[in-house]
Amino acid sequence: MRIETRLVQAGNRQDPQTGAVVTPIHHATTFAHPALGESTGYDYARLANPTRHVLEEAIATLEGGSRGFAFASGMAAIACVANLLEPGQHVVVSHDLYGGTFRLFHQILPRLGVTATFVDTGDLEAVRSAMRPETRALFLETPTNPTMQISDIRACAEIARQYGAWTVVDNTFMTPYGQRPLELGADIVVHSATKYLGGHNDVLAGLVVVREDALAEQVHFYQNSLGAVLGPQDSWLLLRGMKTLAVRMERHEQNARRVAAWLAEQDMVSRVYYPGLADHPRRAVHEQQATGYGGMVSFELARAEWVAPVLNGVRLITFAESLGGVESLITYPATQTHHEIPKEVRDAVGVNDRLLRLSVGLEHVEDILADLESAFAAARTWG
Repeated sequence: MRIETRLVQAGNRQDPQTGAVVTPIHHATTFAHPALGESTGYDYARLANPTRHVLEEAIATLEGGSRGFAFASGMAAIACVANLLEPGQHVVVSHDLYGGTFRLFHQILPRLGVTATFVDTGDLEAVRSAMRPETRALFLETPTNPTMQISDIRACAEIARQYGAWTVVDNTFMTPYGQRPLELGADIVVHSATKYLGGHNDVLAGLVVVREDALAEQVHFYQNSLGAVLGPQDSWLLLRGMKTLAVRMERHEQNARRVAAWLAEQDMVSRVYYPGLADHPRRAVHEQQATGYGGMVSFELARAEWVAPVLNGVRLITFAESLGGVESLITYPATQTHHEIPKEVRDAVGVNDRLLRLSVGLEHVEDILADLESAFAAARTWG
């Protein structure tokens, strides 16, 4: 079945006792054993929960992996994967990525004996140069958050294999509807499912999908041992959100392409980051591995003093963190999502004090454009 059908059918008739079209919410934390030495497959909710199990099977199917795992947040999912690394090992990481992920690799893992090198993973020579005999993983965001840089997943995975390293791809921006890294050679996919997969700004969740069974067993060991699992209510909310992912992503992208084109024409904007624009330097690479361009657009204002009035001037678009929900959100990465990254590092990768990130929602695109136009007009009066 095509992915649109699989999304809509996720969880349908998964309860054989009732034939419920919608997956039931199993709030039970413990489950009775039929007899000594026997189990229904569910013993304790941290280890497995029927509602969470349906979600984990669904994301594994969508990404083309052997097994899926659901966590209490996107960072909990990434942290679980990071626990696969051992002291003395090394990881190569995209240099332009979400601030929370940077914090994990830059501040937390080194205390546990794991070192990281941050490079432009879109530059294959830079990736090769950063690899070491002790490198155990290559971690990619593509597109990156927030400057929408593109890495060649297939080529990066091949480099990683030469060193016996895993390739881990954060697929939050594109989702399995637009990009499936495991089919391109990646070993692990992670998601902040809070974003597009949930889609309604009402559930905090993270997902991991693993390509091979042996590695999946290791991830499951840490999921159970660390215990940051997704609860049944949130698992149900996430499943419900995923059912409309295909139609939502189509509208997100349709609107984002219009917004990116409009921003590119504004004299108050010095640069627009969107892989669907003709002048994106790695658009061709993106098109080889993805089926769309997504709903995220970042842009630089020509003057830093315009940032505050633009953020204050939007009325339809909400000034808030996060992304991927049905409502349009605008974020100032320098003080929000990326504030813990040192300024010199932010500036080097383009996350400067003029950059704004726009999660283009499902509102009528003319209303979104009108809101931006009004905010820009207000900002212009500031000089």
